[in-house]
Amino acid sequence: MSWSTSQGGSPVTWFDPGRGLLPVLWSPPDGLAFRHRTSVRPRGRPDSKEPTLFDVVIKGGTVVDGTGGDSYSADVGICDGRIVDIGKLSGPAAQTVDADGALVTPGWVDVHTHYDGQATWDDALEPSASNGVTTLVMGNCGVGFAPVRPGDHDALIDLMEGVEDIPGSALSAGMPWGSWETFGEYLDLLDQRSYAVDIAAQIAHGAVRFYVMGERGAANEDATDEDIAAMSSIIAEAMASGAVGFSTSRTIGHKAKSGRPVPGTFAPDEELLAFAGALRSAGHGVFEAIVAGTIGSLERLGGERAKPIDELPLLEAVAHASGRPVTFTVAQLFEDPDHWRAVLDAAARANLNGAVLRPQVIPRSVTIMTSLDTYHLFMGRPTYQKIADLPLAERVAEMRRPEVRRAILGESSAADGVNDFSTLIVELFGLALPLTFRLCDPVDYEPRLDESVYAQAVAAGVDPFEYMFDLLLADEGTAFYALLGSNFVNGTLDVCREMLLDPNTVTGLGDAGAHVNLISDCSASTFHLTHWARDRSQGERLPLELLVHKLSEANAELYGFGDRGAVSLGKRADLNVIDFEGLRIRPPELRYDLPTGVSRILQPAEGYLATLVHGEVTRRFDADTGRRSGRLVRGAPAA
Repeated sequence: MSWSTSQGGSPVTWFDPGRGLLPVLWSPPDGLAFRHRTSVRPRGRPDSKEPTLFDVVIKGGTVVDGTGGDSYSADVGICDGRIVDIGKLSGPAAQTVDADGALVTPGWVDVHTHYDGQATWDDALEPSASNGVTTLVMGNCGVGFAPVRPGDHDALIDLMEGVEDIPGSALSAGMPWGSWETFGEYLDLLDQRSYAVDIAAQIAHGAVRFYVMGERGAANEDATDEDIAAMSSIIAEAMASGAVGFSTSRTIGHKAKSGRPVPGTFAPDEELLAFAGALRSAGHGVFEAIVAGTIGSLERLGGERAKPIDELPLLEAVAHASGRPVTFTVAQLFEDPDHWRAVLDAAARANLNGAVLRPQVIPRSVTIMTSLDTYHLFMGRPTYQKIADLPLAERVAEMRRPEVRRAILGESSAADGVNDFSTLIVELFGLALPLTFRLCDPVDYEPRLDESVYAQAVAAGVDPFEYMFDLLLADEGTAFYALLGSNFVNGTLDVCREMLLDPNTVTGLGDAGAHVNLISDCSASTFHLTHWARDRSQGERLPLELLVHKLSEANAELYGFGDRGAVSLGKRADLNVIDFEGLRIRPPELRYDLPTGVSRILQPAEGYLATLVHGEVTRRFDADTGRRSGRLVRGAPAA
């Protein structure tokens, strides 16, 4: 893999930024069968016989074009951020990417992220950019930062910190509060910035309800007809300003840091159907929902009011009322391992009746992380709390002292019986040791059950809690472990394979930008290729072409991004060049680079030889080039 720049004079001087495009006929060489029969070439000077100049040519790659069709060998020519030729190209180029032996794919479209705060201070948008993402959608799960009245931002920070585990101190210090009030003004702020990837935003139910109803909204009181009309008007204005959708959360598992469920959690059908009407009037956008029961019955929190299957009639009604796609999270849960199948079947039936329901799935188990510097089993115990603020090296040394070890292991958590988030997570870690695994290089997200912490402890004749205590001190306290729960009920990811094969599903749920010290599924996009197309050993794999389609064109179509998602003529040159055999997910690492110095888990990938956003190389050889060709994508009705 190599890079080159054209030598000699200045061949671009006679092309201006508004150069025309001229369609010409092109026939593929013998033996090469694919659908691209016309090329769109930049027009040169009328009096010139010089060959066409491309901004970038990707040479000799295997194109997996995102449509789901067969892969093929071809060069890809790019001008002005668009794909203008595909085939055997001989014209000069300002920049050439030698893709011999590599895949050339569309850039990934990630439809489930939470960069709503980070996008106001950061332009790199890691960890998405290092995992092949070129377009992302934020504003999911009913939480966001607009609209917001002056002085009310603490309530939205409390909400985002509780639901998405993004440190409130970083949001408070990092975001330019006071720079916007309406959703349109928030988009205008983002529109002034440039990024390593394109971004798009949905308007969130929680923010809208609090803006209109204040404390009544935060307390989840019923909205009046006037409230609903006001909220519908705000949503309509947001859609007209460029929102790409509306999101809501209906699970009691989503709570603000202060403990209250997201505003709108208990909204009646009439409220959501009114908002569906606003989307119908807008003529574009997606309705995104986290339905009741998505993460289980949650009896410890008082119990969900419904199961996901019970929410399907409402989602179908929203789809019909809005005329827009509805996407919602689906996962396999321990308490009802086959429930997800009933949900997908119900969605399929609804779609036969004219709805557009797109269950959103993840290609692996949600990865709940534990390490000594994040959440862990012993963090609530009194003796540990005395040393919790020591630097990591000193803390590890203290925990290795026999008397400290005995004291911590002999205690219970100080907050036993309390239902706050940290306490519930600690309890979960204790119960889930049979499904907790080491995340070492190479990272394995479908391990055998006999590799779990519990199984290894039993095999060694050691108490599992003692075994976990010692594991947390490995690698001088930097080792990470993962609880694999959802989608891993039977000790395999077979259910994920079924979900990905379902023609109605879309892939997402990486939650990039959120759960910064608990969940690291930002690498899920890369995992599609490394695991499902290449490495899986515990069952059948999946076709590479299907996986690329799910990651690109299918997600682009969901959100109406018709200008991207496929390697085809006229599309945006949002592309990945991938060393398929060398592609790998790196073990997680902790960085202290959020505002105020708070930490987050990152998990970059290796093997992305180049990523292009709008025809500019934003990453090469897994490194950021510093190019920032990503911009805000505003939603609009289809032409």
